Amino acid sequence: MNTTVEFESKTKALIDNLKSVCANYGLGNDGNEFKIITQVFLYKFMNDKFIYEMKKLEPSLNDIDNVEDALEAMSQEDFEGLLMLLDTDTAIVKPNQSIASLFKRQNESNFADIFDETFLSIASQNSELFSVVTNTGEKVVLFENLSKYVSDNRDEFCLAIVNKLVSFSFEKIFNEKFDFFATIFEYLIKDYNTNSGGKYAEYFTPHAVSKIMARCLVSEAVDNVSIYDPSAGSGTLLMNLAHVIGEDNCSVYSQDISQKSSNLLRLNLILNGLVHSIPNIVKGNTISDPFHRDKGELSKFDYIVSNPPFKLDFSDYRDDLDTRANSDRFFAGIPKVPNKKMDSMAIYLLFIQHIMHSLSAKGKAAIVVPTGFITAQSGIDKKIREAMVKSKILSGVISMPSDIFATTGTNVSVIFLDKQNTEDIVLIDASGIGETIKDGNNQRTVLTFDEEEKIIETFNQKVAIDDFSVNVSYQELEEKNYSFSAGQYFEVKIEYSEITHTEFTSKMRGFETSLSDFFKQSEELENKISSIAKNLGYDL
Repeated sequence: MNTTVEFESKTKALIDNLKSVCANYGLGNDGNEFKIITQVFLYKFMNDKFIYEMKKLEPSLNDIDNVEDALEAMSQEDFEGLLMLLDTDTAIVKPNQSIASLFKRQNESNFADIFDETFLSIASQNSELFSVVTNTGEKVVLFENLSKYVSDNRDEFCLAIVNKLVSFSFEKIFNEKFDFFATIFEYLIKDYNTNSGGKYAEYFTPHAVSKIMARCLVSEAVDNVSIYDPSAGSGTLLMNLAHVIGEDNCSVYSQDISQKSSNLLRLNLILNGLVHSIPNIVKGNTISDPFHRDKGELSKFDYIVSNPPFKLDFSDYRDDLDTRANSDRFFAGIPKVPNKKMDSMAIYLLFIQHIMHSLSAKGKAAIVVPTGFITAQSGIDKKIREAMVKSKILSGVISMPSDIFATTGTNVSVIFLDKQNTEDIVLIDASGIGETIKDGNNQRTVLTFDEEEKIIETFNQKVAIDDFSVNVSYQELEEKNYSFSAGQYFEVKIEYSEITHTEFTSKMRGFETSLSDFFKQSEELENKISSIAKNLGYDL
């Protein structure tokens, strides 16, 4: 078994063991279970990462079985000296805050208090870099008092957790990056990233869609760029984009109304070497109160990715958006409050406009939208598409297979924008590819590696393929009433075949016979229906 596979197996086992502990103490499928699992996992990761980095700074530690004891035995001056050399992306976990220290203290009374204090102390000493902020400026720290979620047997619960953390170390896997930790992150949150958590529930963008969006946005090397997601969720889109660009070549910015999402995104950033971007992660409402600003104006970003919520009730603040200050941002209009089904308000239309407004002079964007958006013949939808065409920022559209998202039956497409686009627009209809599989109680369409690569290559190379892709001009889009559906631009093929007069006469006689039969059947059916109606007292 190679190192990556081995550690992936061990890590998944650790996650399963932590979930088992929660279940044994009455927290299985509890709303607080996810907080415990994700925070404990993050503590484990930070603990092992700190030891790993300290060994790099002081090679003699590699020959010592208990590194924590050796660090604790150091003079304060020597220890502080190592900390000054420590990579700023690494959280400080002091020897008395380590997993090894907690393990040694497991027989002490009031162990739950020791456990909680350890977590809170780590959060406090690392708050400057590792805290998520709200749009009011409050800090959401790394950890909280976790034992409070257990009604009784708090000590035993904390002991059980610690005993699960000592089985192996992450140290040998820290040279791995995205591919390993993306898999682990997905496994870590798979039971919590569902639509069962209320109207602000997080949705996990399928890896195939995320990969396609990132690779179609970035087809050549870039450096020192800003990337942004105004409805970031757990950060899948941002991580894929950062990986393609290079984690050291970009700064991540985000906003999301959900605290749960913001915490998951922070975890994702830590796992993927993007700690420097954590101060840019904001918990708040992007539509009503966008946070990121530059000299009072909304910030502009080089790359924007988003899978915004499609439908959501925003009636509480809808009228507050209709101001002169928002007239440029929401240029196409703000959806009205319906008389019924307010939760069907098309909030994604506001996110699309916000993204268009937030692009830098060289900005590019990829936005997941319901496929109905690309052909709607009236309203805000059409006004937005018209603006994309007239400003010449549309670069392409990919219509995805149905059920690519297991959590929704809505067909989706991806809109690509490019402020510097000077070429034709590529339209791709990928609705006919992929394989349908069972995913829990839902059906989901999955793409093979070759299908993903076909979409990416077709988009980037602007290849025209019969019944799959077509390149169109802005003028052609205007002539088709701003439809972004590839199918409307495919060439209609008429097949001709030569037949003799005799063959033609024979075919026509066959058609006449068939038509006569259909008329006869129709008359018989009409008489039967009339007879039944009369028997029931109706005169048709």
